[in-house]
Amino acid sequence: MDLHTVVVVLAIVAPFFFGTIWATVNVAQKDFGTLGKKAMWLFVAAIPFVGFIIYLIFGMRKGKIPAD
Repeated sequence: MDLHTVVVVLAIVAPFFFGTIWATVNVAQKDFGTLGKKAMWLFVAAIPFVGFIIYLIFGMRKGKIPAD
């Protein structure tokens, strides 16, 4: 592979990778009411490429950040 191909592949993959990491951390920080719901959203957020998009659309507003 030449350098151009590597750069293009990284430019496509990097946002999905960082989005997945962000969604997983976000789920871990929020309270979803039950442990089962939190586990389900953690599983969804960890799905490569599409999980964080599903979490952004459907799950992000369901969780609440717990007050310390």
